Amino acid sequence: MKYIVLIGDGMADYPIPEIGGLTPLQAADTPNMDFIAKHGKCGIARTVPDDKPPGSDVANLSIMGYDPRKYYTGRGPLEAASIGIKLEPDDIAFRCNLITEKNGSLADYSSGHISSEEASILIKAVDKKLGKSCRFYPGVSYRHLLVMKNGENAECTPPHDVLGQSIEDVLPRGEYSDSLISLIRASKPILENHEVNLKRKKDGKNTANLIWPWGQGKAPDMPLFKDMYGVSGSIISAVDLLKGIGKYAGLNVIDVPGATGYLDTNFSGKAQYALESLKEHDFVLVHVEAPDEAGHMGNIEAKIKAISDFDEKVVGGMLNELGGFGDYKIMVLPDHPTPISIRTHTREPVPFAVYSSTESADYVDRFDEFATKDGIFGLVEGHRLMNLLIK
Repeated sequence: MKYIVLIGDGMADYPIPEIGGLTPLQAADTPNMDFIAKHGKCGIARTVPDDKPPGSDVANLSIMGYDPRKYYTGRGPLEAASIGIKLEPDDIAFRCNLITEKNGSLADYSSGHISSEEASILIKAVDKKLGKSCRFYPGVSYRHLLVMKNGENAECTPPHDVLGQSIEDVLPRGEYSDSLISLIRASKPILENHEVNLKRKKDGKNTANLIWPWGQGKAPDMPLFKDMYGVSGSIISAVDLLKGIGKYAGLNVIDVPGATGYLDTNFSGKAQYALESLKEHDFVLVHVEAPDEAGHMGNIEAKIKAISDFDEKVVGGMLNELGGFGDYKIMVLPDHPTPISIRTHTREPVPFAVYSSTESADYVDRFDEFATKDGIFGLVEGHRLMNLLIK
């Protein structure tokens, strides 16, 4: 038996008046997800416990079968693992965005989705000047890493949650926040006057003129996925966070050429590499970030297109070829909602559907936030999904 999990990050949403009261998931062209729902079994999953923040870190740990209340320590250490940084027991790893500050406000959490090449040059310049008692490591696009020995209990705000707000109002607070604030402020003259940003400004692009640390924590102690579920497998994502979870879980982390974590990602390539991995392993998880990015942008059309592309090129790309592998089970779901109206994550339960080549269906006929509530599985705790799929 082969097991496949396909995650459209942030696909779930609220009804939107501009598109006739539909959600983007309802408005998108999704024949393949609808097939899985109609010929499979459905429910809704609570991927974010009430006492945890509604981030992709918490939600995806849940989906992979790790109870966040037991294993979640922060986003930073997961991303550290993805880029090969081994944390010492007293190291605190922060996610470190390159952001755009304009007129004192947090204008863009991604610096115009800056390229990895440009961002790497900038974060290395910051490390050269500020990396005395801490270190900065380049990641992908605007997503980077800061490692230091303090700050674990500081109150840091995800930048995508405070777009348009005053920088001074959302700076880190609490224990050791002074050192973080000093780093943020010291980064501005380094970045603002760098040739990379001078060129971006000349080209009319958002500049990466400030660092923004958040999502900190120490290295988690997680059991291997194979020890928990009895199958070996792979994970495919363009996002360091997911790669880090995969590494801690002992999964094979596959890099797909052209996978960007953005709207232009290589959807079809992810499906092709996932199918190839199933020749050696019995499990694969494919994560696509694009719908979430569109949600953060507040772009209805982009989100509908991202969902349609996910359905056609990833879900359809997998379904069309899985018959050659014998018996299989495939699950599709978002990790959390990223509603267009508020441009950030929420904690409502998400729709999920599981199709099995060997089992009968329930009575749901399409995949969306409301239809799957009537499915046979009902409401499921997120960290139970993997048991439901595999065991």
